[in-house]
Amino acid sequence: MTKIRSLRTAALIAVAAGVLAAGLPALNAEAAVGDGTPADSNISFVGRWNKTNASAYVPYWAGAYLRVGFTGKTVKLRQRNTIQLWASIDGRAFTSFTGSGTINLTPTALAAGNHTLIVSYRQVAGSYTGDAVFQGLILESGAATFAPPARPKLVEFVGDSITAGATSSQLAVTDYGFKVGERLGYDHTQIAIGGMCLAETTDGCWAQETRYWMSSGGQAGTDPWDFSRYTADGVVINLGTNDKSHGVSATAFQATYTTFLTRIRARFPNAKLFAMRTFIGRYAAETEAAVRARNAAGDANVFYVDTTGWLPSGGLSDSVHPNDAGHQAITDRLAPVLSARLTTTPDPTTPAPTSPAPTTAPTTPAPTAPAGGACALTYRKTGDWGTGAQFDVTLSNTSTVPVNGWTLTWSLPGSQRITQSWNATVTQSGSAATAVNAAWNAVIPAAGSTSFGFVTDSPLGGATGFALNGSPCAAAT
Repeated sequence: MTKIRSLRTAALIAVAAGVLAAGLPALNAEAAVGDGTPADSNISFVGRWNKTNASAYVPYWAGAYLRVGFTGKTVKLRQRNTIQLWASIDGRAFTSFTGSGTINLTPTALAAGNHTLIVSYRQVAGSYTGDAVFQGLILESGAATFAPPARPKLVEFVGDSITAGATSSQLAVTDYGFKVGERLGYDHTQIAIGGMCLAETTDGCWAQETRYWMSSGGQAGTDPWDFSRYTADGVVINLGTNDKSHGVSATAFQATYTTFLTRIRARFPNAKLFAMRTFIGRYAAETEAAVRARNAAGDANVFYVDTTGWLPSGGLSDSVHPNDAGHQAITDRLAPVLSARLTTTPDPTTPAPTSPAPTTAPTTPAPTAPAGGACALTYRKTGDWGTGAQFDVTLSNTSTVPVNGWTLTWSLPGSQRITQSWNATVTQSGSAATAVNAAWNAVIPAAGSTSFGFVTDSPLGGATGFALNGSPCAAAT
């Protein structure tokens, strides 16, 4: 990965200085709730934002965003100078906008009613010097903001240009971190800048071991971040791709990673920490060893995420950066891993989180079995690295009625153990394995299919005895 030396430009420093200087359009710093100004408490600012000036907020790092509800049929942004940004209204796909002054996010008016808006500014980094400064919303007469539904958790993604979304079509917004957070319905941050290392190096690679603790990572000063402003429920780290080319030894990398995990634990005592294998495998053993060191020190809530085989053929835009298809594949694998770990029953000494009661009680359909012989599956080994393997399973409903809720059972060969899974909850007792649908793939339509996958600790094939909801299922292996 090419190191981005130009990060050390004064671009973002100038933005921050401009926010604090005179000359901004006059705005009411004493915001009223609902008026759409930066200080409007209905607006949720997620990530690391400079709120020093109540009339102009500045986002730092990648993927910082604001989220707000609003009434009426139109919404516009009040910007200062030219900036590129992405906006999503009511959960629709993100749309790119570039401009200054007043930016109309609804060139086609919406239906009257309540709406939800998410805005993420392009990260000011490298050669890009846009003016990422939020100065408020402009709503139609009689409209107002309202607080959007609270999200139950926050996940922080820590990394380099891969975690910043470099080379993907919408940068941070099409990055796996942003996409995983949105899929799970969690708030999310991306503490990432292109070219970053984990460890400080003699040739000056910007390192998360020192810059993670700063508000802007050093792009707009070195003031420390106030960690009391948000609490992460999970921290996902993807670092090491750049360290190798900057001469960081395996021993130094492992020691630095262990210390980094220890320091993050001190900031977020109750968070689950996830150390990812870099997608091209650099420092994989050292990353896992750092996790084991923390486990041995008594921290059971640190996990190694083996990403072997996650990227599909054609999933990279160059030798290291995932393209849109690559980020989607990573999202499909990582989201279930985080969901499973972050939704476990809390310790009895810790109050369980609460959420507003839904207006309609959710229902879970009782599993139904397909008609006899109306199930087929493929069970394929899609990765083999000698000491383990990846398997992908596709379930097909060949009947004329949907399957509402599914459980697949089968027998594993020998003493094989499942160590990781995605798109289903997979458990094991001896050689007996069970996969239960996730919330989003519970229904298999008539003549439709769904899939899940898992990683094992051996490459053995020969699984047998497949049954879907208790009925035998023909398998192709």
